[in-house]
Order: sequence, then structure tokens, then C-alpha cells
Amino acid sequence: MNQINKLPYVLTLGAFIACVSPLVAQQKRISPHETISKVIDGDRVMVVYGRPYTRNPTTGQKRKIWGELVPYGEVWRTGADEATLLITQKPIMIGETTIPAGAYTLFTLPSEDGTAKLIINKKIGQWGIGSGSYDQGQDLARIDLKKETLDAPVDQFTMAISKNPSGGGLLQMTWENTAFSIPFTVQK
Repeated sequence: MNQINKLPYVLTLGAFIACVSPLVAQQKRISPHETISKVIDGDRVMVVYGRPYTRNPTTGQKRKIWGELVPYGEVWRTGADEATLLITQKPIMIGETTIPAGAYTLFTLPSEDGTAKLIINKKIGQWGIGSGSYDQGQDLARIDLKKETLDAPVDQFTMAISKNPSGGGLLQMTWENTAFSIPFTVQK
């Protein structure tokens, strides 16, 4: 079987692992998890992530997200529990970087000035925080995110994949009073 024919099997296996691993880790989880998927220009793009709330799950108290729960200047797992997983069946272009077909981990690096970078990391299967959870040497890219202030606050961290009106797709993250987004295109 050649490499091209193997790709659907590898991606299916990756998706299966992404779906089964939450069952194994449920005892450690506090936040609900979600898998989102969208076909953009013939490419299925999937994200598996944890969805923490603004309110503390044990006390119910409202938390400040950006700058406190998600500290500025520190790499964040882009969700809760396991680090967020991105799977693409075809190569995509994000910023100036080509992301080959396959599975990757997404991290976010927010800055005090309100900007943030999306980190695409080649190592998958990591828990979100702690020793050995993030290896900068495995970064494929660090790309600037576009920031928008929301009119109404979002209580639960939410990611979305949608068609971009100007072509290609759009990956978006919303939480508290902030939305970060980044466009991508599918390589032909």
C-alpha cells in the first residue's frame, strides 16, 4: 500500500484514538469535551478539545480568564485537560506555514498587550499542563491570531471551524469577552 492510500487509515486511527482517549481519562477530567469537524474545500478538519467554564467548577465563583486563569506569556493548552488536537486530511496553509495532513496539538500563547499566537506542535497525546506536556522543539509554527472583543461574554470556552467568506476556512476560539481567529486554506 503506498503512502497516499495509507493516509485515510492513519487519520481514521488518529480520530479513533482521539475519541477513545477521553473515555480512559474521564476520572481526571473536570470540563466537558467536544469534537468539532467541518469539510472545507474537500478537506475534513477536526478539533478535539476540553471546554472549561468561566465559573470555577468546585466553588462556582466567576474567574478572570485572560491574564489570570490563562496567564499572559505562558503557553496554554487551548482548552482543558488533554492538550487540544487538530486533525486535517489534506495539507492546509495557516499564515505562511504549510501544515501537512495529519494530527497536531494546538497551544496558545497570550500576551499582556492582548495579542496571542497559535502554536501548532507536532507531538500529540500530551496532557495539557505540567512537566513534559509541552515541547517547544516540536513546534511546527507560531502564528499571530486575530483578536476581537465580544459584545456579550461567553461562559464556556468554544472553538469553531467555519467557511471563511473570503475563501478557505476559519478557526475561531471564544471565551470570556474575547474571540481569537485565524484563516486557513486547503492546499490543492
